[in-house]
Amino acid sequence: MTHPRVLRLYDIIAGADFDALALIPGANLQYVTGVDFHLMERPLVAFFVPDQEPVAVVPALETDRLAASGIPFRLFPWSDGEGYGGAFAAAAEALRLAGRLGVEELRMRVLESTIIQRHLPDVAIVPGGAALAELRMHKSDDDVAALRDAIRISEEALDATIAQVQPGMTEREITGLLVVEQLKRGGGKHPFEPIVLSGPNSALPHGEVGDRPVAEGEPLLIDFGTTVRGYASDITRTFSVGAPSPRLAEVYAVVLAANEAGRQKAAPGVPAEEVDRAARQVIESAGLGEFFTHRTGHGLGLQAHEGPNIVAGNARLLEPGMVFTVEPGVYLPGEVGVRIEDDVLITPDGALSLTTFRRDLVQIGT
Repeated sequence: MTHPRVLRLYDIIAGADFDALALIPGANLQYVTGVDFHLMERPLVAFFVPDQEPVAVVPALETDRLAASGIPFRLFPWSDGEGYGGAFAAAAEALRLAGRLGVEELRMRVLESTIIQRHLPDVAIVPGGAALAELRMHKSDDDVAALRDAIRISEEALDATIAQVQPGMTEREITGLLVVEQLKRGGGKHPFEPIVLSGPNSALPHGEVGDRPVAEGEPLLIDFGTTVRGYASDITRTFSVGAPSPRLAEVYAVVLAANEAGRQKAAPGVPAEEVDRAARQVIESAGLGEFFTHRTGHGLGLQAHEGPNIVAGNARLLEPGMVFTVEPGVYLPGEVGVRIEDDVLITPDGALSLTTFRRDLVQIGT
């Protein structure tokens, strides 16, 4: 019997008018096989063709892991000594593939695409990312349970971290505390590098952690996550070190209202762009629209950023099982930045925030 997740790939192939799909190490291959392979200098490519058993060209040292996945791959292993050319040639002979081959265009490298074109000359490589986004967009109960565990660990770690923050500590020191507190609670690898920014640095949405010490009256923005069974949390909270400045309190109130508006708008049947619009209108009404410089949210699962995107122009209707962030922000250059991010699950009758960490402006370091 064909594995149900392989059957879902075949449905995607049919719906996108592809003849086959090729996956390389990453979230989609992990979702299908249950194995998290590292994208490295040794190419690993899995081919999925309807009415055929899947084919995988795999480094010999990874053969046992892939064979244990439960997917009935025809395996073409290769060793470092012999190189991958022969394995790809043998796989191409077995596949006898022509037509449109969908690939993960944001992940596939020149390495893999060149090999495929060399050994499968009758194949046209076409972008498959939009179609593949459907593969993981609806979370199962097990997926949601893993997300809940990751979020719980992150929230507990955040509580423990802010209890230790004092004026004069650097962004890097606080980041270290946060990383350790997540690991102590069973957190896995980071879905992205933690962002811990203080004072005017908080106005950089994706600023780099540095050695700047935090000072009283300043914002401290913390955006971070962990993973459990591969599934990621993604949480942002902005704090005040000591009593907040009037400007920080003013901006915080606007962003908090925008976060609330976005979460309240989320429900089955609502276009994703309407959640973005609800949050954005609050900020624009406060005269700060030009300082909200990114989408309101993104999907969350095996990757920190996946579908659905909560952004203007995305008319995709929200459906039960979708999980995404609601994270409006206002960034006043050289002055102050505030972002409040929650992880939201669409349920059959509404939306549920999986994050429960308090959203009021918390004073720390006092």
